[in-house]
Amino acid sequence: MTSSDAASGLTGLSGLDPTSLHTLTATARRLAHDYDTTFEAVEVGQVLADSYRLLARTARVTVFLPTLAERLTRERLEALAATRGLIPKRVPEVLFVCVHNAGRSQMAAALTRHYASTALHIRTGGSDPGTQIHPEVIAAMKDIGLSLDEEFPKPLTDDILAAADVVITMGCGDRCPYMPGKRYEDWPIDDPATASVDQVAAIRDDIDHRVRDLVASLLPDQALPPPRTP
Repeated sequence: MTSSDAASGLTGLSGLDPTSLHTLTATARRLAHDYDTTFEAVEVGQVLADSYRLLARTARVTVFLPTLAERLTRERLEALAATRGLIPKRVPEVLFVCVHNAGRSQMAAALTRHYASTALHIRTGGSDPGTQIHPEVIAAMKDIGLSLDEEFPKPLTDDILAAADVVITMGCGDRCPYMPGKRYEDWPIDDPATASVDQVAAIRDDIDHRVRDLVASLLPDQALPPPRTP
């Protein structure tokens, strides 16, 4: 493997400004080094390029795209490695899916991470990812002491879906993908996109209740912390 192998995976990207191209090339080489015992460098570059393209479709500001693309690429490579049996799957994988990955799925993921800690591996995705997490959702989660400041809407990719053991869908209907051999649950939860502050809080509390039940079913021997309250 050479550093140029990783960069060659970016050849499908077009129209990049020199700064973004330089940053992505350096990112591809860094990722190839980090995953050199698991993936060929060219494949790493290809996943990075695809992640960048997917995020660029809805990005309002492109300056952070290379950083976000690296984060998404790392998630996808970890998922691919687990699915291919290249790394051990130490805990169950839970995937939360909604339409825009900007509200319900983000709240569910944050609450699950709080209650399950490292006993579950949590990912999220959107069938039609939005441009940003709803500010009202961020505020509602801050009210109970949980931050979404580092999160961003992500596209749902086949590699992320394939790695999941449990898939929780919320409001995406026929746009929610199906893959055999997984535990599926559909949670009929209102979209917070156009909800009032009080309605968003009620949606958050509904998700909190469902998440606690989910974690209890997956980790029956683990004591749950008390419910989060404002």
